[in-house]
Amino acid sequence: MTSVFKVARVQWACLAAFGLAAGVSPASAADLGGNCCADLEERIAELEATTARKGNRKVSLTVSGWVNEAVFLWDDGTERNAYIGTNSLEQTRFKFAGDAKINGDLSAGYTLEIGLQGNASNKWDQNSASSSSSNTLSVRKSNWWLKSKSFGKVTVGLEGTATYHLLDDAATGNTRNYSDAEAAAVAQGAFFLRSNGAFFGNGSNLRWSDVLRGVNNGTPGQNGRRNIVRYDSPEIAGFTGTASWGEDDMWGLALTYKKSWGDFDVIGKVGYEHNSDENSSSCSKISGQDCEWWGAAGSVMHVPTGLFVYGGYGENSDDAEAAFNPTAQSKDKMWFIQAGIQQKWTPLGKTTVFGDYRNDNAGSNLDKSFTVDGASGYVHNSDLKFIGAGVIQTIDAAAMDLYVIYRHAEGDVTNSANATVELDDFDMVMTGARIQF
Repeated sequence: MTSVFKVARVQWACLAAFGLAAGVSPASAADLGGNCCADLEERIAELEATTARKGNRKVSLTVSGWVNEAVFLWDDGTERNAYIGTNSLEQTRFKFAGDAKINGDLSAGYTLEIGLQGNASNKWDQNSASSSSSNTLSVRKSNWWLKSKSFGKVTVGLEGTATYHLLDDAATGNTRNYSDAEAAAVAQGAFFLRSNGAFFGNGSNLRWSDVLRGVNNGTPGQNGRRNIVRYDSPEIAGFTGTASWGEDDMWGLALTYKKSWGDFDVIGKVGYEHNSDENSSSCSKISGQDCEWWGAAGSVMHVPTGLFVYGGYGENSDDAEAAFNPTAQSKDKMWFIQAGIQQKWTPLGKTTVFGDYRNDNAGSNLDKSFTVDGASGYVHNSDLKFIGAGVIQTIDAAAMDLYVIYRHAEGDVTNSANATVELDDFDMVMTGARIQF
């Protein structure tokens, strides 16, 4: 953020100009012109007019964010189209962050982050290229915090839980914002499933999100942003611990390791959460029943060559499903692997080339059912596969990333009557840019 120039700077600049003029010949002094301070004051006024103002001088104010818009070309085997809008994997947003130093060890601050959905990509389906949530704002984070260099950081308010982006944030390469652990589920979650060219489902057509399980973005092993109290420990030998509690009730623990070993950058994350709040997630909707999840992920990059490997595993366990129906499959499992290379081959910035694979063995969804050859039952389990590849080009001079990503999906779904539906393949190409400010 541009700093606000003070009037004192104008005064010092004018004094310096007059002092310089007094020490030169009349002819040279005349060359300085009589309106130097007026021009300087006008320029400072322009800068102040475009600078974010803060409410007081004790707490700093930083404004940041990015715009992430793209073109999405998709083919579900029967229909194909191209939609344009906000990439919901890492939506367009802006953030206000404050920081105040209390003493040499302690500081306080706040975070207010607002998401913008011009035309949210995670709301599209074959029947509509837009939704009622288009052109809306959402509060992503709203919290205050106290941080001690010696004892860690406490945050209160709307913030990510201990397992927020647990699997996603383990990436070392520049794929985190474009093809992380949950990217496949976000990209096509709202699209309807097809089998032999037809939509299917009893009462309403099934979507990919109905057979992809997980408490956040159809991805087992991690959570979202909740109203919580969160603690982050100081970094010790590369390790940082996180604990969170909130809602009614949800608690979790996580451990992060981040360190360089010679030519290798290493990141590792593991976490666990337990939820007994029937209203705050997609599991545990039956009163008195709990659900839990855990995940682990890591990555290694060889810095000189830019070669990297990134992968992880996540699992959900929903007691409510088993309590309601003993035959239900209460566990949802997912694993993924990604490999690539990241090098500065052009003066523009680093280029990242990657490929990835995700496999979901998702459990039951008691709220959804379908019929095959007269055999009707709820969604019991699914076996889904996602294959992706892409190129990301960073443009350093513009704080911008250009990306082209291809993803292929296939699999099958089985209902409680043991009838299986083979899904039609789904293909998508995403190309766009994320520019930061």
